[in-house]
Amino acid sequence: MNNNLVRSIASNGIVASMYVILTLVTYPISFEGIQLRFAEILVLLCFFRKDYTLGICLGCALANIASPLGLLDTLFGTLATLLSCLCIMFCKHLLLAIVFPVLFNGIVVGLELYFLLNEPLLISIISVALGELVVMIVGYFIYLSIKKRKDFFLLIGASQNINFKF
Repeated sequence: MNNNLVRSIASNGIVASMYVILTLVTYPISFEGIQLRFAEILVLLCFFRKDYTLGICLGCALANIASPLGLLDTLFGTLATLLSCLCIMFCKHLLLAIVFPVLFNGIVVGLELYFLLNEPLLISIISVALGELVVMIVGYFIYLSIKKRKDFFLLIGASQNINFKF
């Protein structure tokens, strides 16, 4: 097995673990109506390295096993994260990248809450999207401040957007 593949598997395992831990540590605010899932900040790693999509989606799926909404949240919540990561991978502006998780999680998870918990549709979509927006704004400023540290890009093995635009 070549070194790059081993490093990719290991780093994606670490990212998946971080996602699970961050979600479970903040369990009361990571699921259902009002969500502030801080693990979602990790989706922005796809902006710098496309293959992190694997670790993030695996972490999301594993974390969602603990969801009170069960298997459907594992499936659809992970789908929202996958769609977000796929769009973020091709962004050239970090500010645009934060829009995708807000949009996909708001719609997909909002619909999930509507169908599974009989929550009002528009309120569900808006509340999930607002929670995701808060998390993405926090993440945006974290990544802006980390940008100043060149060793960060080395640490995560960044292969794109190293000199990113806001």
